[in-house]
Amino acid sequence: MSNSITTNVSNYGDRGYGDESHTMKALTWQGKNSVKVVETARPKIIDEGDVILKVTGSTICGSDLHLFHEAIPDLQKGDILGHEFCGIIASVGPAVKKVKVGDRVVASFQIACGECYYCKKKLSSVCERTNSSEDASKLYGRRTAGMFGYSHFTGGFAGGQAEYVRVPYGDVNLLQLPDDVPDEKGLYLSDVLATSWNAVVDTRVEKGDTVAIWGAGPVGQMAAEFSFFNGAKRVILIDGGHGKWRLDFVKKILPKLETIEYTNLPKGESVASTLKKMCDGRGPDVAIECAAGEYTKGWAHYFERLLGMETDTSELINEMITSVRAFGRCGVTGVYAGYCNHFNIGSLMETGIHLAGNGQAPVQKYWNDLLKYIQKDQIHPLHMVTHRLRLEDMEKIYNLFNQREPGMQKIFVQTKFSAPPSPGAPALTEL
Repeated sequence: MSNSITTNVSNYGDRGYGDESHTMKALTWQGKNSVKVVETARPKIIDEGDVILKVTGSTICGSDLHLFHEAIPDLQKGDILGHEFCGIIASVGPAVKKVKVGDRVVASFQIACGECYYCKKKLSSVCERTNSSEDASKLYGRRTAGMFGYSHFTGGFAGGQAEYVRVPYGDVNLLQLPDDVPDEKGLYLSDVLATSWNAVVDTRVEKGDTVAIWGAGPVGQMAAEFSFFNGAKRVILIDGGHGKWRLDFVKKILPKLETIEYTNLPKGESVASTLKKMCDGRGPDVAIECAAGEYTKGWAHYFERLLGMETDTSELINEMITSVRAFGRCGVTGVYAGYCNHFNIGSLMETGIHLAGNGQAPVQKYWNDLLKYIQKDQIHPLHMVTHRLRLEDMEKIYNLFNQREPGMQKIFVQTKFSAPPSPGAPALTEL
């Protein structure tokens, strides 16, 4: 193996918390646009509330591409990626009471202590005790929760794109999966289902609303499905460029859906003008951004990001603000790391727009209800799952996701511990 590849990642980089006598396969970040599956030390119990999980399923999230592109601060070479995973409990610390060895569980992507002010209010995404990054606290004005596999800016916790993972505060951050919910459905309670649900309920989508959603990836797709679930009369999904195939993909699943391909608009038309024409000249009631601030549309923001003059582009947020009806509601669910320029605060103030930061979603506030909806077949995680792939193929998978490979929406990544595909789930694809 090349000397440029860092393999000694253990559980916390060079802090020596891994069990060097036992190894595992794990997907690691090795520099901008570079990831590598390595053999490294298996995690072990450090704190008395820890759980060690044998990973039976993980996935790649669109927000993982921000790490791949080095758009998130404080990534370190060798960090294990992956914040969505489920598995079987292999061992527990002496303080663990609610879960036990052998339980099938899904992990929350954010790490909560369960005891601080925000955790007691079920706002686990801003736990005050699990992220020691002073840079993050200074930038955001308050603590945010630690996250699995998402840089030292969010606590430096090893992620779940691996065969084993250490889960701190196991009683708090693991949800037991019943026998009638297979891994291919339960896995997505880790992030995407709660994130999409929060986007919808936090912007108060209600009966009769018209909802516009930017981004037709898995979060945008499920936000569209959940908008209809919550009574929306119309849902309009917006995408284009390399992602335009996703509009047709989601439309097949949600026939009532309306779409806008922004890269194919008539000359002189914009997303905002098109939405107003579709909505009686006023615009939709609700706008939800499910794309992210990394992807620029115009040259000004492209060069400003290139030169480090901003971390995120305000283009999609401005489109939302100028598209919705006066006193409409806008929610930001796509990942934004820091600052943006040219924000249309005048439109926000002058026309009474309500702008909400929907993420990171407080997963634990919702996952029990969402689990019940899955059991009752009222929501359908498998609608977005197109592929089943191997952990060993993760390097190829990241490149395919980065290229927005047509037909690849959400994937299930299996390990040597995974059960065979459940009924209705995709079969294994060989890469």
